[in-house]
Amino acid sequence: MSTHGLVAALGWAGAGRSLQRSLLITVLLGVLLAGLFSQAPLAAAPTTMAPPQASAPRPQEAQEVRDSGSFHRAKVRILGIPVLTVASPVVTGSSGPDARQRAQVIEGNLELLYRAQEVCTEAEGLGEFMLDQFFLRSGKRACDSNQLGLLGDPGALKVEVAAGSGGPPVLQARVPGRELPLPLLSVTDEDARLNGTTPERLAERWRQRLEQRLRFARHLLEPGVLGRRFRTMALLELALAGLLFGALALWGLAKRKLGQLELRQAEALAAAGFLAQPAPSMAPVPGAAPGNLHRRLLIPALHLLSRALLAGALLLLPLMVGVAVLAVPGQIPLAIELLLQPFSVVGKIVIGWLLVLLLQAVLTVLLSQWKGNPALEPERRARRNQRHRSLQRVASRLVHLASIALVALWVMVDIPGVRDLSNHALLASGALLGALALVFQDLLRDFMAGLVLLLEDRYAIGDAITIDGLSGEVIDVDLLSTELRSADQRVMVIPNSQCKRVVNTTKLRSGQELRLTLAHRGGDPRRALAVVEQAAAAFAADPTWSSDLLAPPRLLGLRQVSPEGLELALVVVTRAGHQGAVERELLLRLVEALRAAGIPLAGAVESAKA
Repeated sequence: MSTHGLVAALGWAGAGRSLQRSLLITVLLGVLLAGLFSQAPLAAAPTTMAPPQASAPRPQEAQEVRDSGSFHRAKVRILGIPVLTVASPVVTGSSGPDARQRAQVIEGNLELLYRAQEVCTEAEGLGEFMLDQFFLRSGKRACDSNQLGLLGDPGALKVEVAAGSGGPPVLQARVPGRELPLPLLSVTDEDARLNGTTPERLAERWRQRLEQRLRFARHLLEPGVLGRRFRTMALLELALAGLLFGALALWGLAKRKLGQLELRQAEALAAAGFLAQPAPSMAPVPGAAPGNLHRRLLIPALHLLSRALLAGALLLLPLMVGVAVLAVPGQIPLAIELLLQPFSVVGKIVIGWLLVLLLQAVLTVLLSQWKGNPALEPERRARRNQRHRSLQRVASRLVHLASIALVALWVMVDIPGVRDLSNHALLASGALLGALALVFQDLLRDFMAGLVLLLEDRYAIGDAITIDGLSGEVIDVDLLSTELRSADQRVMVIPNSQCKRVVNTTKLRSGQELRLTLAHRGGDPRRALAVVEQAAAAFAADPTWSSDLLAPPRLLGLRQVSPEGLELALVVVTRAGHQGAVERELLLRLVEALRAAGIPLAGAVESAKA
């Protein structure tokens, strides 16, 4: 995708949310997949040597070339298994190819001796077959996969050492039916010095190894051996598929049994008065007993069993893929990596879980130290105790989220082929991450706003707040949203990015402004003020309520004169969260005192928050 196309795709996020986001993610996933497959595998190199060039490895060759002192090293493989390690000098400008080029050329030469070389397309091969079968009948075809005459009986292949005229030893292969041997590689002085021996002795050592490996490779690729290999792997696949379906069936059975037990538990709790009655659509299950110890122990056990069965089924999938790849000649290392992936993933999950436990323990200690600072005032210390719940819960969620992201990244990096991604794939991945950040910018905004809300101590769990006209008690402060429970027990979920104007009535302390409207015919207003002040002083002296008061109720006097009557006001300051009960009790005592004094009220008592 061009830069202009990508910019245009990114511009769709501004309008038509759901459809455009889906299209954007689809396009960018295509870009990422194109980048993943943009690096073609190394093809078999021709038998001619590449021209000399500087031996410094390029970045994309980092997995093939290794440094060892003064040498670059590269592996030579047969059917994907390393057989030799060739070397080249580190000094640039030296004669001869570098280690990577030599390894490619040698692998191409060796592949001619055990793998059929298809030189024609399927259409060309079919056309030549029809021409020879119906017209020419010569029996000799140019599209023959063994036109070089290098394939045949595995035991007939021989590798020998040919001493060059004044040059390095040359390993070459002889097969029946060819007059001239096939040169495989030259043993250079760098190879000998890296292995600590002479070129002649190293050539003999490599000759024996190559002859043994090449014969075995030809044996593995015989039709009969391949057929037995495929049949064996097919049986293993069927066995793993049976285990997979068995695990899924047991998982479904465990989930159904768990649902029945949870329904019985809900009925038992409802019968005991702890929960509402279950829905009429749920069929009652006999045998519900509130104190059934067997059921209380069986429900967690079934939860654990269902999770273990689901994890086992998920781990069987890469095992099946690994066994399928194992049937392909030359892919044994990749198959082994795939077979080891489930165990590696389990180990990484265990390490991530241990890391979560360690971080949670550290955060618990730090938050406890922060909460128990003896130098704080009692009021501030109480506030910290309240904030401690919110911070501990959010910190635990952050630790879990970070550990999951870390383990997921660790697992992805160790997937075969991911480390060898080309620069184009990395750029595509970066573009995908940027696009996802753009698509989910609302979630990122909520996440950052949640961190700011916690750090600034705008509210905590247990606070009574008002956000844009929505009032309630904070029951949870999540990474993305805040949950409020109103007085009628409704739960309101507000995104953190929308919590801009917050009114907190329980931070450090609480207060209420009480208003009483007296009738005009009530007589002397000074007498009414004296009665209210006396009742407020008696309330402040009551030991039952004095512990909730931070200061005695303060009479503000007449606040307003209206046709309805004379409005009196007083303010009460309480400990955080105790203002409601104090307000109700104080209002009751004021009304009783006024009635006892014969002072009538004009209208309803109005209470406004301070």
